[in-house]
Amino acid sequence: MPIVHTNDIELYYEIQGAGTPLVLLAGLGYPGWQWHKMAPLLAQHCQVILPDNRGVGRSSKPPGPYTAAMLAADIVGLLDALGLDQAGILGHSMGGFVAQALALEFPSRVSKLILAATHFGGPRHAPITPAAMAVLTDTTGEPLTRLRNGIVVSTAPGFADAHPEIIADWLAWRAANPLDSIGYQAQLAIGLGLLAQEAAFEQRLPAITIPTLILFGAYDAVVPPANAALLAQQIPHSRVHILPDAGHFFPLETPAAAAAVVSEFMRE
Repeated sequence: MPIVHTNDIELYYEIQGAGTPLVLLAGLGYPGWQWHKMAPLLAQHCQVILPDNRGVGRSSKPPGPYTAAMLAADIVGLLDALGLDQAGILGHSMGGFVAQALALEFPSRVSKLILAATHFGGPRHAPITPAAMAVLTDTTGEPLTRLRNGIVVSTAPGFADAHPEIIADWLAWRAANPLDSIGYQAQLAIGLGLLAQEAAFEQRLPAITIPTLILFGAYDAVVPPANAALLAQQIPHSRVHILPDAGHFFPLETPAAAAAVVSEFMRE
């Protein structure tokens, strides 16, 4: 198995394609599987690197709490092991926190930055909608039912009904790959650790000079797309693209449209 020893852990990764390197950082509780629909499309233009963040998948799951800076250091170790001076970094949701930490702490290692369905923390970000919060914090009922409800509220309206086969595959994958509770709680601490204003990235983002794409789904109820404009206001060399038919999980909802936007940005 492709594993590197970095930052006192074992980090599992996969590589697809060739060309300009692009690291894809998944969200809370997800390994590289989150990108299984987008990665082959991006690999037509880039060398796509798919790590399992610490705490999930086939990487180490030490007790937490974890921080965005900690996971950023993991990725720098991966780049070192692969002999890469720089790579594009695409971070989704929690992975977007790690991407921001990479751009701030290790700017010379990031060629291009893509912040997807994420925010800068602190009290001034646009919070999760009340409807999504109610569903995602509901602990009653059977686990796979709760997961399906979470998928429904996290994707665009009508997506689950229109694509039952995708939902079935998603549920089957999670049933075969249940969350590790220790790793999940440790990852959860990353976002919680950014909620105080003094811990947020907000006031640090103007220091980023890396070309930056901010990518959101128009129907994201988990990290509302109002956060795209807030991020763009803070990052000087940034642009915003809103995917019109997607929610929070656009890598699984509209992978072709998202991959086209990312590929074009990476080719520029």
